[in-house]
Amino acid sequence: MKTSSEPLRIAVLVSGSGTNLQALIDAIEAGHLNARIELVVASNPDAYGIERAKKAGLETLVFQREDYAEPEKVDQRMIDAFKEHDIAYVIMAGYMRKVTPLLLNAYPSRIVNLHPALLPKHPGAHGIQEAFEAGDKVTGITFHFANEEYDQGPIIVQKEVPVLPNDTLDTLEARIHDAEHAYYPKVVQLLADGRVHVGEDGAVTIDQGDIE
Repeated sequence: MKTSSEPLRIAVLVSGSGTNLQALIDAIEAGHLNARIELVVASNPDAYGIERAKKAGLETLVFQREDYAEPEKVDQRMIDAFKEHDIAYVIMAGYMRKVTPLLLNAYPSRIVNLHPALLPKHPGAHGIQEAFEAGDKVTGITFHFANEEYDQGPIIVQKEVPVLPNDTLDTLEARIHDAEHAYYPKVVQLLADGRVHVGEDGAVTIDQGDIE
């Protein structure tokens, strides 16, 4: 367990509306999350997450779409910025770019991703839709460490979301997002408390059990 009361220094990566970024900001401001967002990285200049970051007084690093023609250069710029800000964990919050081995190797088991399905089921960009169209009775969300295999990194926490008989794709998506916003701050708090450990076999263990 971590004994220091110092906030966990994190960078948050976004590509779109930034609702999970907002959930983290709100949890920090409410005193529910002992973390400090040192940097918000956006993969395009139109991401509304940039406005959320600015409103909260957070520093931003914004890439243009054409920058990703050379993704390793993007990741190297991120690495340099993360080192400058002494970042402990990188939190992907709707970041729609695959990070390269350059960044993964710089922050092994330190890059957290959120997937809107219960991995290994329904990996990829359309997890909610695929679960809905498959007729799953239960789906959910998965928090995992990113690695070189897309959506296959060590799982930290999974939370189920039932698919209700009267659900539409839109209502299911809304409840999935509600779960994301509720649990992402709790997962980051696990990291802040030093409760998450990755073994040599890649398995994740959490001190004192799961989160509610």
